[in-house]
Order: sequence, then structure tokens, then C-alpha cells
Amino acid sequence: MRKDVRILLVGEPKVGKTSLIMSLVSEEFPDEVPLRAEEITIPADVTPERVPTHIVDYSEAEQSEEQLYQEISKANVICIVYSVNNKKSIEKVTSHWIPLINDRTDKDSRVPLILVGNKSDLVEHSSMETILPIMNQYQDIETCVECSAKNLKNISELFYYAQKAVLHPTGPLYCPEEKELKPSCIKALTRIFKVSDLDNDGILNDNELNFFQRTCFNTPLAPQALEDVKNVVRRNMNDGVKDNGLTLKGFLFLHTLFIQRGRHETTWTVLRRFGYDDDLELTQEYLFPIIKIPPDCTTELNHNAYLFLQSVFDKHDKDRDCALSPDEVKDLFKVFPYMPWGPDVNNTVCTNDQGWLTYQGYLSQWTLTTYLDVQRSLEYLGYLGYSIIYEQESQAAAITVTRNKCIDLQKKQTQRSVFRCNVLGARGSGKTGFLQAFLGRNLQRQRRIREDHKSLYAISTTYVYGQEKYLLLHEVMPDFDFLLDSDLACDVVCLVYDVNNPCSFEYAAKVYKQYFIDSKTPCVFIAAKSELHEVRQHYSLSPHDFCRKHKLHPPQLFTCNSPDAPSKDIYTRLTTMAMYPHARLRCSCACNRCTFCLCHNLLKLELLRKIKAQLRRVVLNRHVAQADLKNSTFWLRASVGATVFAVLGFAMYRALLKQRGYYYIYTAAESAQLRREWVKHLWKAMQLSTSGVTHNENICTDICSEVEREESCAEPCGPTKGPNDQNTAFQISKDFQRTEPFSNKGDYDHPQPDRKPAGPEIHYDVPSAVLRKLPNYCTGKYN
Repeated sequence: MRKDVRILLVGEPKVGKTSLIMSLVSEEFPDEVPLRAEEITIPADVTPERVPTHIVDYSEAEQSEEQLYQEISKANVICIVYSVNNKKSIEKVTSHWIPLINDRTDKDSRVPLILVGNKSDLVEHSSMETILPIMNQYQDIETCVECSAKNLKNISELFYYAQKAVLHPTGPLYCPEEKELKPSCIKALTRIFKVSDLDNDGILNDNELNFFQRTCFNTPLAPQALEDVKNVVRRNMNDGVKDNGLTLKGFLFLHTLFIQRGRHETTWTVLRRFGYDDDLELTQEYLFPIIKIPPDCTTELNHNAYLFLQSVFDKHDKDRDCALSPDEVKDLFKVFPYMPWGPDVNNTVCTNDQGWLTYQGYLSQWTLTTYLDVQRSLEYLGYLGYSIIYEQESQAAAITVTRNKCIDLQKKQTQRSVFRCNVLGARGSGKTGFLQAFLGRNLQRQRRIREDHKSLYAISTTYVYGQEKYLLLHEVMPDFDFLLDSDLACDVVCLVYDVNNPCSFEYAAKVYKQYFIDSKTPCVFIAAKSELHEVRQHYSLSPHDFCRKHKLHPPQLFTCNSPDAPSKDIYTRLTTMAMYPHARLRCSCACNRCTFCLCHNLLKLELLRKIKAQLRRVVLNRHVAQADLKNSTFWLRASVGATVFAVLGFAMYRALLKQRGYYYIYTAAESAQLRREWVKHLWKAMQLSTSGVTHNENICTDICSEVEREESCAEPCGPTKGPNDQNTAFQISKDFQRTEPFSNKGDYDHPQPDRKPAGPEIHYDVPSAVLRKLPNYCTGKYN
């Protein structure tokens, strides 16, 4: 809506232009009338439309033609004043003033005209018979008003209609010649009808009509008023009312009736509430509300936005198969001026066996759009009418701006639910297969996608500790020399190499060393195509040695060319690492030692599953009566039970942590071969199976202090090759089922170069954390 209205009065001399203005201001006919009235501004609080109004007078005696042209260009509405008792002034309307105004304005932006017949007190007859043919000839003429400045007749009405002609113009809505709505108006009202049709049955029932009325006019309709509206439509249209509800044809007929009866403001109020401007286009302020996104922050949809999108999905999923067919997708986007989602969407999110968009895929695509281009997401929500249905100020209320990732790292927690994983690797390394396996696609389909796309996105839901999160995989094109900042900005990095290609690992290793070696972003190497024969990589270090050297998780084997569906565990691990980068959770190996594995196993306890299943059964079957829900005793029992369950769960967790005892056995031998023989006999004497021992060559010695176990769990240590290879240590868990590989910080098989021997004996470095836990007679510190 315009912020102000500028009204210009023109006409022949002595027709009463200045008298009309003076009578409006002073509410009485002036005794002396000046040649020209000064510009007058009427405040917004005294006008019916609450808009400031400027009234400008033109005097041929005091102003030049150039000044007249300037005033015409600035005016929002022009009143052509004539005298009802002067035929010459009436003739001048068509012979001079209308052609002059049309020449000075563009055809596409013609200002509305109002014919004003002044001095009606001097004649007994009306001039409307003469004026009606003129109004029919010129479509720019909004109306004609006969008034009298002397008797103050219709003075206020004159300026009200002038203001109304600007704020509620007829031109964009209605064609007088054909007596029907214009196509642009029909298109806008059709979108409004579909947005208001909350159940998508093609009918506005009483509840939907009341919601529409309350949204646009802040008041519902009384039951009798609703029936009166439907009866008016029934009398004029056969198919305007169906099943006691208003159809689209009936809805359009009502607005046609409003306009024909001069109630343009009713239709314009509806249009402007749904975001339309004077040209019946959705405004930029409506589609793109201002939202501030600080650096290093991301955008996500909040809970209300997901509820809204779920309702949109449900009302268009007509066959209730939890998937949108192509026809249902088209129906959903009928309120859009264009089709926002192309065929690429089916390659980015999960689909069913028919290639249709599933419910999870639908939400994933919205999540992806919001993460990558929040302005486009705001535009889409505007077309769907989010701010109207949820009665919000704008679509910005649907967006959550996450806090800076640096703050998440400092606080060691995050509220984000969308995490980005950039997938890098050489050409042909298997990146596309890795992305498409995330969506459950087969290999043949992946090859077709690879032929059609240069770079891919894949997004789907993952579950970490029972929480639903979105993992976004982005395939980065293999151009090592031109990696952009956007290629590096992510929460976790996947470096993919082909185990069957000897040159594949070199690219991944160089990318890591140049871009991510000093980064806080977690990195994982993926050994793709693991069903093929693994060849030696043309690199100075093997992939395992490279990961061990840089304290990374060992390369993860992955294949998508197997009869079974690819495992989703690797994607859960990636999400976990993105959620907790500060914890450096590189384990995820079911070692049953580290905190991650203990928590993971605790969540998988059969007792916990039974309790969750019982709670779900109670909720679904509604065993709790409504009377119990209102009883304060019930809620007291429920809160006490929840507290007891939480305390017991924490006690169980503490008990599990206390069970993590370890035995340290130190052996010495004249040679490494003799030491290995010793260990075999020792293992056999303890009646333990070596199947759970991690092997590297014959036996891998795994040593880790308590501090190292928390920081570097699951980092393999290879065989040490140093002088005087005589001493080693073994760490054995109480369950004797598995030893966990750790970092090479605890390799004791060679003298430390920074330790000078105090005598003929050789000193071996033992972590102080281990020495503190050993008794004195084990360390030699005894009397």
C-alpha cells in the first residue's frame, strides 16, 4: 500500500477548484477565494484509509504549462473539475484535459481520473446523462461525483473517492467492458483460495472460511452471515457451492460482486494481506524478509516450519502412500509462478522404488535449500503462505540462525541439526557411489547420474544417540589446484581413494596435507571399491601408515557393489564426528572401552529398549485416560518415576566405567622372536583366545595410558623397529576379548633419543600415567 496520496485538481478557470479545497479545510464556503490554494496535507489519523493525503491546486493564471506537467507527473490521482451549468467546461474535459493528461503519462502507468461536477446547487438537473458516455469511452475514469462547494455537498466524498482510487484502483482487478475479473486478478485470487484450502479438497468449508475471514479482516463471520454469503452464491451460480462449502468459482464470483458494487477495498484488503502490490505481484518485502546471518553461522528450519511443511505434504499426498507422485508434486507447486524443483531432486534425496519423493526426501530437500540458499527457502515459504497460516509477521520466523561454530567448540556442544560433509577424491575414486549409497541407490543408477552431473549433493537423515540429524554430503570436483573456500567450509571431510587404483591415494593425501592437516575439521579416509583387489599405492606411505602418522582413524573400507545394501554405519560416524569435533571421536569401533562405545552400548541395552517400547505402547494405545492426565497425582508419579529412572541409568553408567580395569604386563627378552614366543605361551597359560587380539605381523603390542586412551583411541600401532628391541608391554582388558590398537606414543621397543643412559643399562620411556598406577615393585622404586 502507498505511504501517501497526492491529489491534483485541474479544470477550466472559474469552475470552483480552489473553492472545493477551501470548503474542505474550513468546512464552510469562503467569502474570498484566492486565485490558487496552497498545497494542503491532511494527516493520516483523520483520513478513512489512515494515509497522509496531499491536495494540490492548479491555476492557469499563476502557473505555467511546465509547472502543470510537473504536477501531473507527481500526482497519484487527478480530479478534472467542471461546472454543471457550463457546457463549455464539460466539453473541455474530453477535448483538452484528458488528452493532455494521457500525453504526459505512460500507457502502462496511467493515473486514475475522477470527474467532479461542481456548482450542483445552481441547477436542478443532473449532468450524469452527459458524463456517462465519457466514462464509457475512457477506462481511466474511476468515477464521477457531483458536488457543491457552497452547500458543502459531497465535498468529503469527493476526496474519499480520490483517495480510494489510488489505494484501491479498479484497473488491475476488473475489466468494465467484459464485466469480469482480469486474468492477473484471477491468478492471484486462485492462489489465495488454494492456500486457504487447508485440506486441499477444492472447497472452503465453514472453518476455512472463518480462518480466511479472521486472517484478512481480524474478525470471524457469524453462522448466519456465512449462510447468507453462500445463499448469494447459490442464487447466481450453479456450481459456486458444493457440499455446503465455497468452490473456487464461487470465491471468484464473490469478489466480482464486491467490485461491481464499488467495494474494491474488500478485494484489495485480501490481496494485500497475502502479499500482493498494486500490480498484483508479490512484493519483495513479502517474499524476501530481512534476515541477518553472521559469518560462520548456518540457517536451519525450526520446529514450526517442519510442522507446516508436514501439513503441506499431508494435504497433497492424496493416496496416503507417504510419497509424492509427479502429479502430486505439480499440484503442490501450483501456488508458485514456476516449478522450483526439477528432476535433479530425485538424485539428491531419498525416493521410493518408483522414483517418487518420499516424506523424508521431501523434508531433506527443504533442509538442503534452507542450508544452501536461505533466501530461496524464504521465497518458497512465502508462496505457500507460511506467515499467513501460522499468523507470523514474515517467513523469517521459520528460520533458525545457528550460533558461531567457534562457540560450539568452546562450549563443547551444539544445537545444530544439519551437518555438512565435503567429499573429495580423484576422478573415478568412487565419490558418486559413496553419495548415492547414502540414499540407497544401486550402482547402475549411480553411473547414469555420474554421466549427467558434474557435482552432486546428497542429504538424508541420520540418527545419533537417538537424535534425528541431517547429514549433507557434497561432492567436490577433483581440482586440487583450485579448491575454493566453499570447498573447505564444512563440519567433516571425507577423502575417498580407490583401493584398486595405485595413484588414487596420492591425491587424497596431498589434499589433506595442504588444506586440512592444521584444521580443526575432522577428516576420514574412505577406501572405496573394497570388493576389488587392493593394490600398493604409489605414495611414500601406505594409507594405514599415513593415518597412523597423522593420528587419524584407519581408512574405512566401503563398497556399494555388493548384493546387500551398503551399511549406513559410516554415515552415522561422520555425523557423530561433525557433532563432537572437540571430542575427536575417531573410535566408533565397538571396542567397549572408550566413552563413545560405552554410551553407544548403554543406549542399545535390551532393558532400555523394553522400557522405550512400553512407553511408546502406552502413548499409542492411549492407556492413560483423560481423567488421569488431569489428575495431579498422576503427574507426580510420572515425574518421580522419570527421576528414579534417570538416577538408575546414571548409576549403571558409572558402574560400567568402574569396570574398565586394566592389567599391565611388562616383559623383557634377549630378542624380539623370543619375546613373541613368551607372549604366545603367556596367552595360552591364561586360557585366552588370540582371535580378539589385533594383529600386525605376528602380534601387535598395544600400549596406551589412561589419558592416551581417551584422546587417541583406535589408532593402530605397528611393529617397532629400533635398536635393542627387548622390552614391551601389554595391556589386557578384564573381559580378555579384545585389545584395542592405540597410537605410537606408547611404543617402548627402542630407547628414547632424548634420554641419556645414567650407566651401562638402557632406559626405556614409560608414560608417567602408567608408572603412577603401578606398584613400586613393578617400577623398581622400592627399598
